[in-house]
Amino acid sequence: MEKKVSQKSLSEVNASIDVRGKRGWRKVLAFLGPAYLVSVGYMDPGNWATDIAGGSQFGYALLWVLLMSNLMALLLQSLSARLGIVRQLDLAQASRTTYHPVINFFLWILAEIAIAACDLAEVLGMAIGLQLLFGLPLIWGVSLTVLDTLLLLFLQSYGMRKIEVFIIGLVAIIGGAFIVEMIFAKPDMGELMKGFAPSIPNDLALYIAIGIIGATVMPHNLYLHSSLVQTRRIDNSDRGIWSAIKYNFIDSAIALNAAFFVNAAILVLAASTFFKAGMFEVADIQDAYKFLTPLLGTHWASILFGVALVAAGQSSTITGTLAGQIVMEGYLNLRIAAWLRRLITRLIAIIPAYFVILIYGESETGALLVFSQVILSLQLGFAVIPLIHLTSDKKTMGIFAIKPWVKILAWGIALIIVSLNVQLVVNEISGWLANAGENAWIIWVTVVPVCLAALTLLLYITLKPLIEKRAAERAAKIPHGSAVELENLDKPVYQRIAICIDFSAIDALAIRSAIAQGGLPAHYVLFHVVETVGAMIYGSDIADMESTEDAAALENYRQQIAHLGYHAEIRIGYGNPKRIIPKMVKEFNADLLVMGAHGHQFLKDLIFGTTLDAVRHRIDIPVLIVRDK
Repeated sequence: MEKKVSQKSLSEVNASIDVRGKRGWRKVLAFLGPAYLVSVGYMDPGNWATDIAGGSQFGYALLWVLLMSNLMALLLQSLSARLGIVRQLDLAQASRTTYHPVINFFLWILAEIAIAACDLAEVLGMAIGLQLLFGLPLIWGVSLTVLDTLLLLFLQSYGMRKIEVFIIGLVAIIGGAFIVEMIFAKPDMGELMKGFAPSIPNDLALYIAIGIIGATVMPHNLYLHSSLVQTRRIDNSDRGIWSAIKYNFIDSAIALNAAFFVNAAILVLAASTFFKAGMFEVADIQDAYKFLTPLLGTHWASILFGVALVAAGQSSTITGTLAGQIVMEGYLNLRIAAWLRRLITRLIAIIPAYFVILIYGESETGALLVFSQVILSLQLGFAVIPLIHLTSDKKTMGIFAIKPWVKILAWGIALIIVSLNVQLVVNEISGWLANAGENAWIIWVTVVPVCLAALTLLLYITLKPLIEKRAAERAAKIPHGSAVELENLDKPVYQRIAICIDFSAIDALAIRSAIAQGGLPAHYVLFHVVETVGAMIYGSDIADMESTEDAAALENYRQQIAHLGYHAEIRIGYGNPKRIIPKMVKEFNADLLVMGAHGHQFLKDLIFGTTLDAVRHRIDIPVLIVRDK
């Protein structure tokens, strides 16, 4: 049986942009936006490293990999958007309804690794951009990137549309910079066109090609897109859903083609300058910046390169934050303050950057960028395969399930990605074993088991839906059982009900809702938590006026309930409600908790998060949340 998902994806902005009733270009513009946030992940600094390495070492030969990656991305992102539009779930939430919690935990770990790898590229890209433009030491630039944890919080306060406009502005800066770069570079168009013929010159080209795929088709973008499309409030009729699918595909096509232009421009720039000049070892962004001016004859080439790099790093940091929130909430149903979530992710990315810079020097940052993109590619199968299964399922997608020809293309993409990754892993491990000599046993007992476990997980998520579908088809041929007799429908389910009181207009609704659930037979407890500074410090030993008045007010409620024939008692707690409420509920041995909701207070939520969410995750009984109109 499919598990229910309790909250909307990115609930702060879900259905916040109404596109209903719009026509013509107004409708197109209303849908434009989500794919641009996704597209910045396709042109982040990690892409630059792989594109520069590919162009300088192999000329135009790997252009076909970029084109293939872009077509893959367009299909997969359209599937991601379709999932979000039809089921109103993001990829992580939909996976949680499909797989066992243990499997979802490991899928979450892999998704977090992918986001950390992406964040590593953003950290290094921003730091390199600041160093190139302002001479700032790389280690300082890496440290400064911690500050952008506040950027998303600032932008979110202005709404989703403002975030999209900000991102589109950064994309325009990147695209404009590379249009000028192409004018300076004057690439050989004949050789350029030959680059679209598929070829892999050697194993190093395979490594870079896989890095390009990982840098282009990013796993976290599949989670992100399925959530961002839900920011549009659409007509939920079949016609309205088909319309939303069509316009989101238009959005994806425009945005991802812009990303393809940027990636192709970087590779072509490297091929027409470094490769043409015989500088085959230029793989670092810093070297590319340094050599562009003498090779192209203008200092503007380097300046535009640096400006575009900073814009790319800053834009992709926003999407990384949103993807991290989506993955954690979707897989674990765990929600923490956005600034804390972002800070944790950024610190995870900074640690390897610090390590490489301090131990190996700044010259190794280019290799680290390429490696981060290969890690992203290795994670792709674990996002792509569930996405294909979910969008193919006619039971949940109905008439919006993908057509057989789309399914064939999608599985073909998955096969290419997985095959390339398996080849890469086999090549790398073989090289390590050959170089390890007598210490090869260390690799056999560490790396090899991890790879086999990952392969097992990949096979599980691939085969499980297929096996279950076959079993369901066999079961459908067996006659169904008859209906059973329903008894005791009027008997209350809940016997011990806890009611959270905060002495506001919501109290009456909370008490009335609780009584409707339990009736006269149930036992009720009215409790209130005193959260003054004194209560935080002295707890139940405090004897201030507020605590005395709260006790008297609770007793007033209890007497009113008792007068109506209901059995109730009162209890008062002291301290942080997030800890005290679950403790009091468990002490009462309640089987239902009723709480009132009042909306959000920005400053308190920013620091502590919401009390409701914290309480829900600390108790194991149903919670009835009531809210006044």
